[in-house]
This record gives sequence, structure tokens and C-alpha cells, in this order.
Amino acid sequence: MTFRPKFITFDCHGTMIFFDMAGAARHHYADRLSAEQMEIFIRDFAAYRLDEVLGAWKPYAELVHNSLERACKRNGIPFDPAVAAEIYERVPTWGPHADVPAGLSRIAGRIPLVALTNSMNSQIPHNIAKLGAPIAHVFTAEDAQAYKPQMRAFEYMFDMLGCGPEDVLHVSSSFRYDLMTAHDLGIRNKAWVNRGHEPANPYYGYTEVSDISGLADLVGL
Repeated sequence: MTFRPKFITFDCHGTMIFFDMAGAARHHYADRLSAEQMEIFIRDFAAYRLDEVLGAWKPYAELVHNSLERACKRNGIPFDPAVAAEIYERVPTWGPHADVPAGLSRIAGRIPLVALTNSMNSQIPHNIAKLGAPIAHVFTAEDAQAYKPQMRAFEYMFDMLGCGPEDVLHVSSSFRYDLMTAHDLGIRNKAWVNRGHEPANPYYGYTEVSDISGLADLVGL
């Protein structure tokens, strides 16, 4: 039998929004790093962002500042706070992956769509407005005072929606930020959007889709 969730919950940046921190890093540091060094820097910058979200909540601008500073230190290049600020200001300018508007339009209005995002309240409306389909609820790390992959972010969402793990289909392109925690919280219905930035990990029990258009079939629409 096809599972029809009460809500389809989404990771936003990376899954629906083309989250181009790598492009921002290349813009600022291409003249200081070789191509090989740049890939290492981008990897380190991403790893430090994940590390920064694991502690107490702090504004996302501070998170970007700290992770960029740590990546610069590790790679032996000068850190400029103005660069961190400029990268932070790019976030609300980013729009959706090409498949997202049409994919969401197949399910929008029939099942409520929910964004659970590691974002700031002042920034996320700009990204959501670019999706091309109505999002019924948007919950941020700022609201929850916790970033994913912390369970508290998901628990805040459940409290606000008045539902439980059994009621949602959770959709993400990331195991480390979303799908591992979803598994641990008992969200049985999960979809992994394979955007190519993490390898498959079947242990966590999900259905793989190549893009957002595949979700309609999962819920029988």
C-alpha cells in the first residue's frame, strides 16, 4: 500500500535549494589555492560547518565565520572576516535546483509541504519564495534553537505540527544532516534525493530518488 503522509518534510539547502558554498569559496580563494588545494579547502569548510552545528545554537553568520576561519587556518591562508560576511549574505540569493519547481508542483496543495532548515528567519523567506510552489510551514534552526542533525530540531517541528515520526515523509539529500537523525527518531518513511554530494547508505532505510519529481510516485500522486 502506498504511504500517504500527513506532511512531506524537506531539508531546504542542498536538497531543494542549490547551496553553493563551494562556489563561494572558489570565488574568494581561487587565486590562492591550486585546483587540488581548493578541493581540500572546500571539504574542510564543509566539515567545519557540520562540526559547528553540533553545539549550542548560534546565529548562522557566526557559524559561517567560525567554519571559514577554521578552514583557512587548517589550509594556511589568511582569514578575512569580511569574506565570511559576504558568503553569509549570498545564502538568501540562492534558488532551487532545476527539478524542484515542477517536482513540488505535483504534490503541492494535496499534501502539506514543510521545510525544516538550518537557516535564519531573516534569510529563509527569500529562498522559499524562489521554489515555485507553496510551502505550508517553515521551521528554522533559529526557531528551534538547534541545528540539524540535532534531534531537538526535528522534535520542535513535530511539536509545531502536532504530529509524530510516523506521520511524515522526510526528504533530504544528506544523511549526516537529516536521514541519520530521522532514522534514530523513528521516521520510517524517508526519501534520499541523490544530489551527488554524499554516498548511498542503505542501512538508514530510505527510497532513493534522482530528483524531486520522484516524490509524487512515492505518495501515490
